[in-house]
Amino acid sequence: MLSLSSIFDTINMIDKQHLDIRTITMGISLLDCVSEDPKRCRDKIYDKITRYAENLVKTGEDIESEFGIPIVNKRISVTPMALVAAGCATEDFVPFALTMDRAAKTCGVDFIGGFSASVQKGFARGDELLLRAIPQALAETDFVCSSVNVGSTRAGINMDAVARMGRVIKDTAHLTRERAGLGCAKLVVFCNAVEDNPFMAGAFHGVGEADSVINVGVSGPGVVYHALQSVKGAPFDVVAETVKKTAFQITRMGQMVAAEASRRLNTPFGIVDLSLAPTPAVGDSVARILEEMGLEVCGTHGTTAALALLNDAVKKGGVMASSHVGGLSGAFIPVSEDEGMIAAALSGTLTLDKLEAMTCVCSVGLDMIAVPGDTSAETISAIIADEAAVGMVNSKTTAVRIIPVEGKNVGDMVEMGGLLGSAPVMPVHSASSHAFIARGGRIPAPMHSLKN
Repeated sequence: MLSLSSIFDTINMIDKQHLDIRTITMGISLLDCVSEDPKRCRDKIYDKITRYAENLVKTGEDIESEFGIPIVNKRISVTPMALVAAGCATEDFVPFALTMDRAAKTCGVDFIGGFSASVQKGFARGDELLLRAIPQALAETDFVCSSVNVGSTRAGINMDAVARMGRVIKDTAHLTRERAGLGCAKLVVFCNAVEDNPFMAGAFHGVGEADSVINVGVSGPGVVYHALQSVKGAPFDVVAETVKKTAFQITRMGQMVAAEASRRLNTPFGIVDLSLAPTPAVGDSVARILEEMGLEVCGTHGTTAALALLNDAVKKGGVMASSHVGGLSGAFIPVSEDEGMIAAALSGTLTLDKLEAMTCVCSVGLDMIAVPGDTSAETISAIIADEAAVGMVNSKTTAVRIIPVEGKNVGDMVEMGGLLGSAPVMPVHSASSHAFIARGGRIPAPMHSLKN
């Protein structure tokens, strides 16, 4: 039975503490759109996406107005395009991205993800062609997001793919240089990519999923921050318990929205992703939660421990509130999208090295990092390799979303706009990794991968 105080608590969370549903993402399988004729394949892709997601935005808006819960984004994820387009008699995959973009615009969604490939062990024909198409595809589309999985705990790290992705990121940054390298904000390089992630830019619809599915990503760093203000100076046991209780409330709301969206769209419910996803708004920051635990500035000594507590407590609280928890589920630390992270980076306390350490204990990885435009492709590849190694050894999902901004140097600010926020250009190490990346081949999987 709901008490009045619980109802008022939730209203207050929405009204004053930035509580929202970050995204409703409809996953759509395109495996039945495969055709040797590329035009026929693209026509089938457009028809299926627009048919299945026709009412997605309206349904989201109806739920918003009826329940008073903000739903920030409505999104679509599709089967990795490297698989769908591989059988077509063409070597140009850019038109497939344009078709995805056109379908997204017709449906009115905020993003469409799935211009993706999995190359953790090697390249198939479709993978090669997709990687070749990424820079132009992201430059010529507005809503298309791309992801490439270059490693896994079971397979190790494909260092040839890592080297390629450094060059792809540089090319993407160059083609979108007039928009501060914005194309790179829509490109993620993964290790251990998950098939039910509702968050962009890494969402795609895995081959093990149903024909269509509804996945929901919740948010609420502001709510957790507010809750911790009531336990100032308390031991960490109390802090963890407070975060757990708060995460339960946040996730329960996500479960309700997911179930309702699933019912109205006549689409199976997939998962609720528990991730604390910040925004550039003041009061909606993961960094400020960590500082509320007693750190003067996020990034100082103790930050990794504080983040480990937060991440674990969020999962423990949220997992009891939903019938199916999935996606990435933890705390996101995207620099440009988090007001506290931006401030910490500007002060020099938060560095790439510290962010890498933090990703050992939280979701995803080096996210929305702006670096100088003259950063070499090999340095970017080495950053990807480091992050992939963290994911591979720890059996977790890690990723890199990095933006080399042409014409910008360390300390400059880069404006992305909207949820993408603004990012201070952060320094990278000047010592070369060129010979390391040039080796190629595959870094073997860790010993604990042999579990069969």
